[in-house]
Amino acid sequence: MTAGATDLYIRHFPFWPELSPAEKSLLAACTRPVRYRAGELVQRQGGDCVGVLFVKSGQLRAYTLSEDGREVTLYRLFPGDVGVMAATCALVAVTFHIILDAETDTEALLTDAGAFRRLAAGNVHVRCFGYELAAGRLSEMLRQMQQVLFLSADRRLALFLRRESRRQESRTLRLTHEQIARYMGSAREVVSRLLKQFHREGIVKPGRGVVTILDETRLDELAGPEDGEER
Repeated sequence: MTAGATDLYIRHFPFWPELSPAEKSLLAACTRPVRYRAGELVQRQGGDCVGVLFVKSGQLRAYTLSEDGREVTLYRLFPGDVGVMAATCALVAVTFHIILDAETDTEALLTDAGAFRRLAAGNVHVRCFGYELAAGRLSEMLRQMQQVLFLSADRRLALFLRRESRRQESRTLRLTHEQIARYMGSAREVVSRLLKQFHREGIVKPGRGVVTILDETRLDELAGPEDGEER
């Protein structure tokens, strides 16, 4: 691994100062740069642990499959995010399995799951980091599943569009109907119908591979508060 890659780990992993020289050497020796092409499967459901991923560029998507084969997106990883759910074999109390693929061409740093398991077993700071990160992801996954199960499709779409607009810091979202459906855990036909409805109401303007938010106030009213926000 290059010195630059090591520097990224020092900066992003809070447990680095708590590692012994031998542990730092192990982390550096067992971390390597990886590249995934858009659409490439990173981890299959029930497959071997990939390891701990630090995303440098691009985007990864974690999802599961319903009984009828529908994909339900659990969360996405963007530049600067650390993914530990692809290394659940390194965390004794976490056994939830995900499917992970690359949404775009992605560059990441990958720490071998076995090495991370050794570090977690011998260093409480590494172990706490792993479990805290896993707990955050599990909470995010639970929120997503709750929305799929209990919220109406129009509110889920409004929530997604608002969240995506905030993330991209733009009213113009470069997303296809198929992508939105995949992220929402819905059907493309449902998303297309709802976007037409939102368009008639003057909330958004759909285009080819793009959705432009026209009325943020109306979108906020339809989305309502998210968990932790005041009503």
